[in-house]
Amino acid sequence: MNRQAQSAVLFLIGAALLHAGFTDLYLRYVKAGLRPLLLAAGVVLIVTALATAWYEWKNARRRKQAGAGAGADAHAGADAGAAVGDEGHGHVHHEPRISWLLVLPLFALILVAPPALGSYSAMRTGTALQQPYGYMKLPVGDPVPVNLVDYAGRAVYDRGRSLGGRSVRITGFVAVDRAGTPYLVRMALNCCAADAQPVKIGLTGKIPPVLQPDAWLEVTGTYTTKQTRDPVNNGPIPFLRVTGSRPVPTPHDPYDETWNN
Repeated sequence: MNRQAQSAVLFLIGAALLHAGFTDLYLRYVKAGLRPLLLAAGVVLIVTALATAWYEWKNARRRKQAGAGAGADAHAGADAGAAVGDEGHGHVHHEPRISWLLVLPLFALILVAPPALGSYSAMRTGTALQQPYGYMKLPVGDPVPVNLVDYAGRAVYDRGRSLGGRSVRITGFVAVDRAGTPYLVRMALNCCAADAQPVKIGLTGKIPPVLQPDAWLEVTGTYTTKQTRDPVNNGPIPFLRVTGSRPVPTPHDPYDETWNN
């Protein structure tokens, strides 16, 4: 690509980053904390594109002015050099048009929002549960809303002691293994969707008769000592004794950034 085409592509990439950053689209790719960096990158790319276009326009104008000043002298030898020019430089080099296909992913980014990772990825990836550094005291009231990762850590590494026999309310999407065991899952992020890993809790007790994988549920329940091992990486998976549940819409941010509380 020539400089003008490069600046156009840079501008489109910057615009796509700003579009994703100013909408919820960026949450499909990176965690929410990276939004300022994403917007800054978009601004830098657009400024670079505009500076490149201005620089090329300025050079083209300078060359045009220089060519006009030398036009009279060049005209005198034009006929003599025409034959040589035709033989040696009679054709114009065009940039390959296929290079413009590079902009297609940009339009896909702008026009098509990819779905968040779901049950297919979750059941083929081992649980990423890690031991927390400590446990915050739960707020008053029952059922108490608890992050899925927080509940899993308390259930496995604290054996439910910090839950204090409380009723909890947890939200996640449904996944079902080959044996038909239902799980509630959240995909946890370190940085972006490429490194997303699942944290899973098994469901027992008053389970809905029909469970659709990838459907989001808000479940209410209590701690149980029941645990199993993830067949993928042998990681611990605690269970929750369900006392109630209801379907909920996909949350604003489908990924979970909270590894530890």
